[in-house]
Amino acid sequence: METRAGLIRQILMAMSAITVVAGMLVFFGTYFAYSAIVTFYKPPEADDWLTSLDFVILAALILVTLPIAAFTALRLARRILEPLESLARSARQIAAGDLSARAQASERALGETASLIDDFNIMAQRLQDMAADMALWNATIAHELRTPLTVLKGRLQGIIDGVFEPDERTLRRLILQIDGLARLVEDLRTVTLADSGHLDLRIVPVRMAREIEEIAELLAYDLSSNGFHLTLDLEDIVVEADATRIRQALLAMISNAQGYAMRGTITISLKTDDETAVLAVTDEGPGIDPHIAGKIFEPFVRGDPVRARETGSNGLGLSVVRAIMEAHGGHLRYRTAPSGGASFHMVFPA
Repeated sequence: METRAGLIRQILMAMSAITVVAGMLVFFGTYFAYSAIVTFYKPPEADDWLTSLDFVILAALILVTLPIAAFTALRLARRILEPLESLARSARQIAAGDLSARAQASERALGETASLIDDFNIMAQRLQDMAADMALWNATIAHELRTPLTVLKGRLQGIIDGVFEPDERTLRRLILQIDGLARLVEDLRTVTLADSGHLDLRIVPVRMAREIEEIAELLAYDLSSNGFHLTLDLEDIVVEADATRIRQALLAMISNAQGYAMRGTITISLKTDDETAVLAVTDEGPGIDPHIAGKIFEPFVRGDPVRARETGSNGLGLSVVRAIMEAHGGHLRYRTAPSGGASFHMVFPA
């Protein structure tokens, strides 16, 4: 197999050739320039005019300094090119699929070259982390989809085998599983579109208080039957937003409180704060464990896994809200309420 010369060898040879050629050009250029002067102009009789001995001395100096210049250039080139050779080798390894490859910078590397190596290694680490996150994401999605699909398959197979009667109760349970699948797929779609910057929004002036009141009226009975009381504290604010996405985010917030909070009051407030609009959903506890408070907006992160299984939460609710808020140019934040409960704030830009 044909061997490819390393980057250091190629550039060192080129620099050596350039140094030699430059030295020869200086020497012969000086000689020809002197010859032209002698030919067209009569040299003065002054003793300080250039003689043949002067040219011999000039040639000797060039021959002495040329190796020194070449040696210095080669040492400097090696300091520059050794890290670049490592960089090129690591890039080829990453291109071949080895995401763990990293470039090495020697202690003698120049500052800019060392910075380039550091930036490359940071990029390679992020690429490796993204690949690991994608693998985990795919595995988690497969796990989340497997449970409802297994239930659906088991129930349908039981109906075919005569184990279950296709009555209204059984069919309603199957519809609930299908609704869960549809919600999971829609949540995944929202998060993926937002992360890729392709979540389409129809931004219009929205009377937020009116939208919240309609949602509260729609959910009042369901919340009451589960032991929750909904309280509204709203200012009449107009916000530039996508009303459909805001309803989706608010429903996810209320569903999250209903799934994890103690039975009691859920408060929805809408206020202005430093020229921003803040839509908050607050419950009465127990709040978020401080150990996971910094990760609750990541997909598939659940505050209480046992409670999540009981309520059928897919762990995407808060990540969907975060994605919608970031698409609006705002952000989602978590605060501990004075009552000890969880308070999630949807902050809209001015």
